[in-house]
Amino acid sequence: MVATIIIFLIMGLIIIGILISPFLIKQRRSRVKNRPFPPLWSAIIENNFPLSLRLSPIERRRLQGHIQVFVAEKQFIGCGGLQVTEEMRLTVAAIACLLLLNERGEYFPKLRSVLIYPSTYFVNETVATGNYIIEERRVARLGESWINDQVILSWEQVQQDTGNWKDGHNVILHEFAHQLDQEDGKAEGVPILQRNSDYAMWARVMTEEYQQLCNDVQKGIKTVMNSYGATNPAEFFAVATETFFEKPHQLLKQHPSLYELLQGYYQLDPRQWI
Repeated sequence: MVATIIIFLIMGLIIIGILISPFLIKQRRSRVKNRPFPPLWSAIIENNFPLSLRLSPIERRRLQGHIQVFVAEKQFIGCGGLQVTEEMRLTVAAIACLLLLNERGEYFPKLRSVLIYPSTYFVNETVATGNYIIEERRVARLGESWINDQVILSWEQVQQDTGNWKDGHNVILHEFAHQLDQEDGKAEGVPILQRNSDYAMWARVMTEEYQQLCNDVQKGIKTVMNSYGATNPAEFFAVATETFFEKPHQLLKQHPSLYELLQGYYQLDPRQWI
């Protein structure tokens, strides 16, 4: 009898813990966001991410709060002999949190670690080249997003991207857009949307725009979006996100439906900053 009571008590405590956990996380994050933002951090971010200076004071303070939570919750690991610095952590956090600026995310809940290599890194990739034929290749990478718990970045590429914000390519925006897409455990170019009714519009616009990019790339037509977006729907969403933040005027002019869809999703209008 005593053993049964103890089991029920333990089960009750576990259930209570599960129920109050979101509240405790929200309270902890609120405390972290309300801490004074270190002046040194501001200087590093302004130097490495000049676009932050064009945000409104409210947006800038909101971004700072998100950065504080991100840095507190995510682990940064240097690879290939790289020593992770404050500059690296803050640069990655600032650009990644731009995607969350208007409270449209849960700080990439599946992400645990950000791995940073000094430059291009290589991985072994297994590819099926025919019936019952498997080939292993050595492939160069600049970044990756894993569904389970990791984002991998090349610091050299991060520096190139932050130094040229208007070229439509940004490895941090790209890989963290994948994280948003992967929140539901799948990488298919469909992030979690606010309302169930939003999915039909998302599917229609994204399918049309993806098919147009594929057709344009096949015909050799110059496009505002990187041709890599024609690889699959997941890559299309990531590339579209890069373009939305770095080439908002061009994207709106050439793909108004796509721009409006992303504007509604991110609840932002990057044209105000660029």
